[in-house]
Amino acid sequence: MFVLALVSVAALWELYKLIGPQDGGKLFGLTILPRANDIAMPHVWEMLSRYARPERRGASGSILLVVLGGAWFSLRLAFTGFVLGTLTGIGLAVLMARYRVVERGLLPYLVISQTVPLIALAPLVVSWGGKLHIGGFEWPRWLSAAVLGAFLAFFPVAVGTLKGLTSAPGPASLELMDSYAASWRHTLFKLRFPAAVPFMIPALKLAATASVIGVVVAEISTGLAGGVGRLIIEYAREATSDPAKVFTAVFAAAALGLVMAGLVALIDLAAMRNRPPRELLG
Repeated sequence: MFVLALVSVAALWELYKLIGPQDGGKLFGLTILPRANDIAMPHVWEMLSRYARPERRGASGSILLVVLGGAWFSLRLAFTGFVLGTLTGIGLAVLMARYRVVERGLLPYLVISQTVPLIALAPLVVSWGGKLHIGGFEWPRWLSAAVLGAFLAFFPVAVGTLKGLTSAPGPASLELMDSYAASWRHTLFKLRFPAAVPFMIPALKLAATASVIGVVVAEISTGLAGGVGRLIIEYAREATSDPAKVFTAVFAAAALGLVMAGLVALIDLAAMRNRPPRELLG
């Protein structure tokens, strides 16, 4: 189905390029139809064949190797941001599940935090690089991009985990733990977290893709060298003469999101092993 979806998107792209207006068009009086010319919409085969060509005239390496190098750099930053965001989100969810007053006071601010434009926040966080010192640790510039990825990743994890922790399978289970004189910590790890797994996995998938978005936007906003975001900036400058080249980096950014979501799918397989079907839970 995944391959079929990609083929369908490519077919729709070529179909619109064939019948769409070359200079865009209006719908209900609004100019919303995209342009179908070769500069705005290169052919699919042109974009894919561009990977085999040199990045620059006279260069020995192909653009595929350059894009793979940038994707590997951004993937490591996205994974770091995903881990930081996951730990932060789970910690906040546990705190809010333990103390309702914290949930009532903190949750609105978590929602508000997601309305802050990342492009405006990125230069501030990146400015910490080389200037912020914690003991003997000097804040590297790449860590700022990972933190911005974590900034987008922690929210779905916090909300999803909180929903799962407060959705234990029935009051009878909690009463059973109380009859065993179980502490809140034992109840958390023996009952609440296992019950929260079906809620956490979708949240982790959202966080994984959000971390990629945060890192790529941070690289674009700050010009951090080495990643896919920087390649998008560089290739966009050649959009008029070589429009297919821009899409090589864009496809790499999309592939990063799929890789991160695939990692969470592996976590899902491991976490849901030996568990009853989800329709029997609760």
